[in-house]
Amino acid sequence: MGEPLKRPELLVPASSLEVLKIAVIFGADAVYIGGEAFGLRAKAKNFSHEDMFQGIAFAHEHGVKVYVTVNILAHNYDLEGVREYLKELKELKPDGLIIADPGIFTYAREICPEIECHISTQANNTNYETFLFWHRLGAKRVVTARELSLEEIRQIRAHIPEDLEIETFVHGAMCISYSGRCLLSNYMVGRDANRGACTHPCRWKYSIVEEKRPGEYMPVYENERGTYIFNSKDLCMIEHMDDIMTSGIDSLKIEGRMKTALYVATVARTYRKAIDDYMESPEKYQANMPWYQEQISNCTYRQFTTGFFYGKPDSNTQIYTDNTYEKNFTYLGFAEAVDESGRIQITQRNKFSVGETIQIMKPDGWNLDVTVRGIYDCDGTSMESAPHAQQKLWIDLGADIQEYDILRREEEQ
Repeated sequence: MGEPLKRPELLVPASSLEVLKIAVIFGADAVYIGGEAFGLRAKAKNFSHEDMFQGIAFAHEHGVKVYVTVNILAHNYDLEGVREYLKELKELKPDGLIIADPGIFTYAREICPEIECHISTQANNTNYETFLFWHRLGAKRVVTARELSLEEIRQIRAHIPEDLEIETFVHGAMCISYSGRCLLSNYMVGRDANRGACTHPCRWKYSIVEEKRPGEYMPVYENERGTYIFNSKDLCMIEHMDDIMTSGIDSLKIEGRMKTALYVATVARTYRKAIDDYMESPEKYQANMPWYQEQISNCTYRQFTTGFFYGKPDSNTQIYTDNTYEKNFTYLGFAEAVDESGRIQITQRNKFSVGETIQIMKPDGWNLDVTVRGIYDCDGTSMESAPHAQQKLWIDLGADIQEYDILRREEEQ
């Protein structure tokens, strides 16, 4: 008999306090967030000091951990601010800090040694000696480089102490640059990807100019729309959890700190069930594969790939035709409160109308189709539709709805 299988952590991103709560309710074991500075998603909404305080409290009430990104590659002029920020985080007491820069790591061990340090994928962690290096300095966890195969991850696990954790991305957008270290954005528009300001030029359309024919732009044809030579498909390992679960990975990480609550709920719920099913029995996981496939395809995504997990990817991991997402559902809002009559309060995200059929998405995996019976503003005035984004509304759906259930509408393809 081998050792019993260890249940990995499901680590889910959150762009805001609202999305954090959805991630927690829809199955995350841990959530990672960014503050207003020193993280690699400067354009995400991110968390104010007060939101971070509330988010950590909410997560901890539900037995969920919170990790904060401090993962820029710092310049000299960042360092004083980093020290002050770490002092703030010390008071907020997150469960871990995600760090790429050795200088920031040094400050974190000095200022808040009681908070775990996790080494970001941005630090290019490609071999077990690198893992051991960070472990000797006091790191609790190292995030694998995106370029590693499952076989390489298994080799790392075999060469490092049991108490050093491995975290690995299993789902989400892929960066074309080595471990996410990119200069394209800086070169093109002066926005430094390594300091949180990436403008994603890898998703743009490019043409070729020949040296002696300036001004003559020649597209690299894949079809009539041009080509997207740096544009990667999205990573998805939901069909390969048998390999993931037996690879020695301690934390399964979802990419997406700029994603919507609907995206986060869908991915969290699907991977939560896949992990739990596999822990119950590999046979149950295989039997439920069609459900995972259907649910994960309800996300916005750019077609799927298994990345580097089974060796160096071929050209099929690229999308040469466009940079657009597949989108099957539109996010309408979530149940922020439920009154005695069963009506729910939402902050409306997209337009819908009385008489329309929409879907209630529940954390346990159920989806319920319902007809909108009534829409009311905060004064109780009846409305035919909800035309204004971010408007607070009360909705009568004539169904059993709990707080945090999500409302979405299926779109015709």
